[in-house]
Amino acid sequence: MGIVRILDSNQLHFFDSHGYLVIESFATPDEIHAMRSRMEQLLHEFDCSTSSVFSTVNQQQLTDDYFLESAENISFFFEEKAFREDGNLKQAKELSINKVGHALHELDPVFKSFSNSEKFSGLLLSLGYKRPIPIQSMYIFKQPGIGGEVVPHQDNSFLYTEPTTCTGLWLALEDANTTNGCLWAIPGSHKNGLVRRFLRGDKGVYFDQPSPAYEKKDFVPIEVKAGSLVVIHGDLIHQSFENQSPKSRHAYSVHVVDTEGCVWAQDNWIRRKVQPEPLYES
Repeated sequence: MGIVRILDSNQLHFFDSHGYLVIESFATPDEIHAMRSRMEQLLHEFDCSTSSVFSTVNQQQLTDDYFLESAENISFFFEEKAFREDGNLKQAKELSINKVGHALHELDPVFKSFSNSEKFSGLLLSLGYKRPIPIQSMYIFKQPGIGGEVVPHQDNSFLYTEPTTCTGLWLALEDANTTNGCLWAIPGSHKNGLVRRFLRGDKGVYFDQPSPAYEKKDFVPIEVKAGSLVVIHGDLIHQSFENQSPKSRHAYSVHVVDTEGCVWAQDNWIRRKVQPEPLYES
């Protein structure tokens, strides 16, 4: 196969016990520059008359065909607080976008190259993946002053396989800290299993259970430098707060599932017309 495992036993032990792992300098400065420059170009070319709003607080009410079809497209989603009462943007579109998703890793050559790199494959091989498939990707902006909250959640809720196999790979394209909206997680919470699922039915998308209440004191911040990768277990409870600072917090996120011995749930929100190709087969 030719793929080299990149995680050592200490890193695997930390991931198994905490449910997340930080790998510093996973992306080079050149790779970061390439992705940020490419996103600047995509935003420049984007016609903001065709778009949607993204929110983890009330996405059930905001879901539309644009969101559902984004699974196989490069789609643009605005922040909830980006608009004035008259419906116009408060500021430039480049400072109003929440995220771009969910098929950058398939459709854009810059993001595809990074998402299909040998270091991604080596990481997944280290985690025990047999036939990994990147199932969604997002460029997340966390805009200055208006970057929205991402409520506590588990990635397996949205990208469910039987058995569960989702892993989140969250790359900091800028320094992320408690001031500009870094990730927060409850260490070890992945050991408690999946608490609810985000389903797609005939009438749209919905959660099958209400969200549990979480104590803020149980969360720890995951502050990282640009280029660091945060590996997130699919059952880990994690979140991020609003960015009320004057500095953005760009990140590129890829979610991966295994297709060896696993079944993709047909009631997931993502419904693909074409099955994506695996990164490798062991």
